[in-house]
Formats: sequence, structure tokens, C-alpha cells
Amino acid sequence: MIILITGSSRGIGRYLAEHYLSQGHIVFGCSRSTINNYHKNYSHTPLDVADEKAVKKLFSSIRKKHHKLDVLINNAGIASMNHLLLTPVKTLEKIMQTNFTGTFLFCREAAKLMKKANTGRIVNFTTVAKPLNLEGEAIYAASKAAVESLTKISAKEFAPLGITVNAIGPTPIDTDLIKNVPEMKMQQLIAKQAIAKKGSFEDVSNVIDFYIKPQSQFITGQILYLGGI
Repeated sequence: MIILITGSSRGIGRYLAEHYLSQGHIVFGCSRSTINNYHKNYSHTPLDVADEKAVKKLFSSIRKKHHKLDVLINNAGIASMNHLLLTPVKTLEKIMQTNFTGTFLFCREAAKLMKKANTGRIVNFTTVAKPLNLEGEAIYAASKAAVESLTKISAKEFAPLGITVNAIGPTPIDTDLIKNVPEMKMQQLIAKQAIAKKGSFEDVSNVIDFYIKPQSQFITGQILYLGGI
């Protein structure tokens, strides 16, 4: 398969790239940072996911090289933990641009390429901060609520094209995204889960593997939260 993963330079994105490369798939990755193409089947593009021109250029490259795209994983995302009264507009704009605008652009361009083969899988990332209505996460949760609406509506719009669109909402996982969250706050969050522990990279890939396998062609518009939210 030809798989595109956003935010693939570190954390969950890097893990997923290595996970699918180990299975023999061809993986395209992107992030703001430049990294070496560490595997013969991996290609990395430094870009801002909210830069429409750069995103279109990436998809043009995939089209020229392989004429198709089987899977898009919209992993790129940023967060900022602030009380609403202390949140500047710049923070709001940055989070919405990366988390929502970036996801929108990649979904749109992926569907254009996938529809040629009348098949495709898109997996977006949301967060448990949304259903838990976590204090201090208003803008982050709002950006992911927008992603969830995008997921459900695009699932309907893309269904006639043979494309499924689903989302996964991980619990806290040890990545840069949560490294600045106070430990007490983290424990309070985890205690709200049915399974009170942090998630793992493998928990994420297990769900995505399910979403993208051929037998899941009848599953679309779904939001799956980890940890029993």
C-alpha cells in the first residue's frame, strides 16, 4: 500500500511510519522539521500542513510517482494548555490551522487522488479532551471537535467514491504533546477513563490497522476513543 502520514518525524507519527514500513508498505511522511529518509521505502517532505500550496505539491509528487494513494493518516497536531481567559488569539489560530485546516487540506487532496481507484482509507486524529470537556483544553478540544464533524460529514460525501473516513481519539501517550502537562493534572485525566492508565503506540496502531484493512470497507464516519471514555 501507499500510505501518507502527517507529523511523521517523531512520536506517534514516527512510530506509525516505522510500523507500516516494517510490513513492506511505501510510506510518505511530512512535518515541519527535516529528517533523513531512513528507509528505502520512506520519503519525507518538510512542510506546514496548513500551507495549501505545499500540500498540493506533495500530493502531486505522490501522484507522479505512484498514481494512487491507499491510506492517509492525519496524525499531525499541536496542543496548548491554557485557561480560556489566558489564551491569546495567536494560540487559537495556530492550533486551528494545524489541527483543523491541515486535516481538511489533506482529506480534500487525498480524496481527489483516491477517487481515481474508487477506494481509500482516511484516518483522522481527535482526542479524549473533547468528550471529557477538559478544563484548560478549550481551544485544543474545539479544534478536534471540528475534526470530528469533518470526519463524519466527509465520510458521507466520500462514501460514493469508495473512501472511508474514521477517527481515533487516543488517551494520553508519552509524547511531546503532553510533556508539559503537570503530573497531578495528568493523573486526574487518566482517572476519568474506564481503564485508568496511559495508552501506548501499539494501542493506536491496533485501531488504525483495523480501520484500514480491506474487510473494514463497511466502516466509516466512526470516532473511537481509547481507554473507555
